[in-house]
Amino acid sequence: MTDVKRPALEGTVAVRGERRLSFAEYGSPRGDALIWMHGTPGARRQIPLEARAQAEAHGLRIVGIDRPGIGSSTPHLYDDILDWTGDLELLLDALAIDTTRVVGLSGGGPYALAAGAALPDRVLGVGVLGGVAPTVGPDAAEGGIIQLAVRLAPLLRATRVPLGIALTNAIRLVRPLAGSGLDLYAAFQPSGDKNLLSRPEFKAMFLDDLLNGARFQTLAPLSDLVLFTRDWGFALRDVTVPVRWWHGDADHIIPFSHGEHVVARLPDARLSVIASAASASPRRSSRR
Repeated sequence: MTDVKRPALEGTVAVRGERRLSFAEYGSPRGDALIWMHGTPGARRQIPLEARAQAEAHGLRIVGIDRPGIGSSTPHLYDDILDWTGDLELLLDALAIDTTRVVGLSGGGPYALAAGAALPDRVLGVGVLGGVAPTVGPDAAEGGIIQLAVRLAPLLRATRVPLGIALTNAIRLVRPLAGSGLDLYAAFQPSGDKNLLSRPEFKAMFLDDLLNGARFQTLAPLSDLVLFTRDWGFALRDVTVPVRWWHGDADHIIPFSHGEHVVARLPDARLSVIASAASASPRRSSRR
């Protein structure tokens, strides 16, 4: 399997409540910054190799952040999605980042939108790749697998910590079979994602991120699910910075209609369709 180059810099930053957030940095340390919010599941290294190469080629600085409960980030459940931006401000200060753009993949989408809503003077724009839509309130989108989490929300809140421990132990046990497991998952995906997951370099990046992030804890995905079933703490109309949204038209986890739903409610947003994919594919067209 293709070897994956380690980040130029990895570490942790002190945030509120004597907690820490871990991060991984790629590209130029003095370039224009881009904060990358991983999916659910995922961790700080879940950054495509093409994005890393572009950062090096064009002098950009990409910083991937572990959410609380993955990697070396202290476990914590935010009050709502908006609450995390208080930690983001401290991380930006610690890394000497005055302004940035924020990209969120899948479950990272709500966090990217929250950054645009809370910090319009520092967040110049937001990118979302197949992002989760609100599940409650006036901005809520109907349908999709996320509704299962809504129905199970009370159980998730009550069992989040023991489930996280069990998930971490399970990943440790199946670690030698992780590559085969990813191949099995890819077999049931749309053609665009199937092709993407068959590429050795992408597969290596995905496994490196998953196995590295889950070495010590795997609580973050469960915390994400709890927060996705709550009010996010902001309305979509509050995201006044420009938003570029990409969504696969064959996404069976987060329906394409959810992307259309959110983009229609954002003040300044553009939707790009990714053909025959659930998450990412080089073939795309644009639609407002």
